[in-house]
Amino acid sequence: MNYRHSFHAGNSADVVKHSVLIALVRALQQKQGALTLIDTHAGSGLYDLGGEQAQRTGEAAHGVLRMFADPNAAFDDYRAIVRAVNVGAEPRLYPGSPQVLAQLVRPQDVLILNEKHPEDADVLRGVMRATGAAVHQRDAYELWLAMLPTRTGRGVVLVDPPYEQTDERARVTATLAAAHRKWAHGVTVIWYPLKDRATHQRWKAHLRQLRIAKFMSIEHWLYDADQPGIYNGSGLFIINPPYAFTQGLPPLLEALRGALAPEGHRGTITADWLDGQG
Repeated sequence: MNYRHSFHAGNSADVVKHSVLIALVRALQQKQGALTLIDTHAGSGLYDLGGEQAQRTGEAAHGVLRMFADPNAAFDDYRAIVRAVNVGAEPRLYPGSPQVLAQLVRPQDVLILNEKHPEDADVLRGVMRATGAAVHQRDAYELWLAMLPTRTGRGVVLVDPPYEQTDERARVTATLAAAHRKWAHGVTVIWYPLKDRATHQRWKAHLRQLRIAKFMSIEHWLYDADQPGIYNGSGLFIINPPYAFTQGLPPLLEALRGALAPEGHRGTITADWLDGQG
């Protein structure tokens, strides 16, 4: 799967990922202690929705633009973060996860970004120059482990691979196992695309074998049945989500499902525990 993000910025996957990420960080910030926020696959940080690549797919029309047309207050925090990088009523620029996290950090928090692709890393440095974020250009999985445990007592690692390599899921699984041994209490968020249910169920079976407690799976299926050969949705694995986050999650997910469902489909969005606990 080739996932150069400039073609897909502001799509339904971004809306779900960033809405959930905002809610998660806000819940953790109910405590005053410092957070370290780490983005292992940061991308370029800011995307032009009017650019040739984004216009070629038109995916923002079914994602962020729907959020701006929907009056639901559940999306207020998300819309505020998108508006912050735009001028005018309708968004022309889309903030990637680095920009989302930069708007959430408090003075006591630390933001660490990583992007291996040289061209995207150069753009990222320029976009994030005024934020005080540390920007690295390293292998994402090596950096993930190297930064653990975080210097602050609490933290969040966001892992958002492009899934271009056939062994990407295996690398995520192996690195997660090693990271959890080093940082068992930390919060980890792993984004993934959904192409078909059978493939995804096999991956979840491998992840269950890690026997990690408090392992949540959020799955957003756009269509009522798999559409062969196309993107069917996306999801997030979240390790150690805080109680305040999980309690507020159901209404946000239902709002997202309703706003993003393609015409003629109801779609589903669920949050379940891989370990059968919670």
